[in-house]
Amino acid sequence: MDVIEIYTDGSSLGNPGPGGYGIVLKYKGQRKTASEGFAKTTNNRMELMAVIQALHLLNDAASDKEIHIYSDSKYVIDAVQKKWVFGWEKKGFKEKANPDLWRQFLAIYPNYTIHFHWVKGHSGVPENEICDQLAKAAAEGKNLKADVGYGMRTDEARLF
Repeated sequence: MDVIEIYTDGSSLGNPGPGGYGIVLKYKGQRKTASEGFAKTTNNRMELMAVIQALHLLNDAASDKEIHIYSDSKYVIDAVQKKWVFGWEKKGFKEKANPDLWRQFLAIYPNYTIHFHWVKGHSGVPENEICDQLAKAAAEGKNLKADVGYGMRTDEARLF
């Protein structure tokens, strides 16, 4: 089975503050990058948004490939690997942060065979370092977008 490697990172300059995410996708020797910045957000939102946006970048042909996602976010990795997010979903994300993003993630997650891997941040993993640079540069950018879901309560996030 073909493998697609995805590296992600999120950053916020203050928590909350301006933030951004960075993505590196690797497949068959090719590498693509993506990033985006937001005016006011949190680090955890950017970590999760990076994963979601990376999956959105995949085309339909990726559904029959293994996806390996590498992140330095224990928040994202543990929530999925330890299956916490599925319990949160059953409870309607009551008193949980970022329900809008978790719902987006759960809507696309079943479409792929995904393996999550935690990597230590700033440990010399080249793609993770690139993601970190992309995320910070995006957070420092001009004309930052609004993070529409930032600060929403669980009941408000049900609109998504």
